[in-house]
Amino acid sequence: MSLWVRETSFYKNFFRLTLLIALQNIITLGVNLSDNLMLGGYSQSALSGVALANQIQFILQMLVMGAAEGLVILSSRSWGAKNLESVKKAASIGMRIALLVSVVMWIIVFVFPEGCMSLFTNEHGVIQEGAKYLRIICFSYVFFAITNVLLASLRSVEIVRIGFIVSLSTLIINVCLNYVLIYGHFGLPRMGVSGSATATLAARIIETVIVIIFIKRFDRRLMLKLKDFFQVDKELFRQYLRIGSPILMANALWACAMGAQSAILGHMGESAIAANSVATTVFQLVTVITYASASATAVVIGKTIGEGHVSKIITYSKTMQMLYLCIGLATGLVLFITKDYVTGLYTISEEAKALAVQFMTVLSITVVGTAYQMPALTGIVRSGGDTKFVLYNDFIFMWLVVLPASAICAFVFDLSPLLTFICLKCDQILKCFVALVKVNRFKWIRTFNTDSKTLDSTENIAT
Repeated sequence: MSLWVRETSFYKNFFRLTLLIALQNIITLGVNLSDNLMLGGYSQSALSGVALANQIQFILQMLVMGAAEGLVILSSRSWGAKNLESVKKAASIGMRIALLVSVVMWIIVFVFPEGCMSLFTNEHGVIQEGAKYLRIICFSYVFFAITNVLLASLRSVEIVRIGFIVSLSTLIINVCLNYVLIYGHFGLPRMGVSGSATATLAARIIETVIVIIFIKRFDRRLMLKLKDFFQVDKELFRQYLRIGSPILMANALWACAMGAQSAILGHMGESAIAANSVATTVFQLVTVITYASASATAVVIGKTIGEGHVSKIITYSKTMQMLYLCIGLATGLVLFITKDYVTGLYTISEEAKALAVQFMTVLSITVVGTAYQMPALTGIVRSGGDTKFVLYNDFIFMWLVVLPASAICAFVFDLSPLLTFICLKCDQILKCFVALVKVNRFKWIRTFNTDSKTLDSTENIAT
């Protein structure tokens, strides 16, 4: 069987989705980059405090995205079967879960900001700066949840341009308000991290309003209404729990693991915190295509199964794996070439700059593994219906291998931040071997009834 799909429509659809989602992601990350650059010019403690505070935002993001991914898997199949009613019901379920998570996170962070920060570092100045940021930014959590569930609902029916528009508006608003509020321009007080948090909160509120206006006035495909979020299909809810709960758990474990990684580096000094913030932000920026390819894969695979064309999945998945490797090699090259230029944009210590360059050198190698295994597992395997495998795989690698080994490196053997960082990122290469075997055995394809359309049998599909 050929490694490459011969259908022009496949490539057109895959790259259209990938590029539009990537544009949305790159602008969204531009918001974090603008925060980093402006706070990096304000003070290193402010940069480090906000970097660690954003680990809590990352936990929320992963949980909300977990709710959204379960929604996309169900909805894209319903979209393939032209069953829009099921898409709306899935959106209702995803919204309820995302709102519950965001409200709980808001309460915890608002009541215990210093306690949350102390989980990541014992640097007093960093804790104080991060707590100032958290007291304001926590009010954006609910708006973030609403926006992302609505965008996921639209993405599942292949409406992706609005995500780009929303992200662009957020970037413009955030950059302008950051400039005014962080440094106190145009007669306003110099607010520092509080100004950054206020700018981001305002941008989150406005982006939610934009999405709601788009759905109400311009969307002619899905046509969601407020009443749709008050209906719950019990059977679909049970299917959502079977499919979505492993995703939520996997994302929660992954988010906590990322927080634990930051905590390990956070206890190695302020320079390590700042270097990790710079390296991670740049890494996220150059890997937008990788993460977008996973999102595009979920829609393509889900829709194809929903249309009843399960037999096409083998060729699709083989082609996608080759595309992932090409993306990874290109991304690694870009990261390696730009690493020295990027650090010059930050007002941080020479020690932090040197560490950031070392961290980015490591990431330029491991990103090739990330670009392959992440979309292969979360895009192909998960959207194919085997959502539990990613949960088990992440738990074993992260919690039984990477974190214990990294903690031993940092706290027992007192190794350098660079060696500890290498240990933290080694799973990105190791997971490739698992992904290669798992994807190409084709035992991950699941057909479940989200509509009345009859699907191809999965019996002997790999033969």
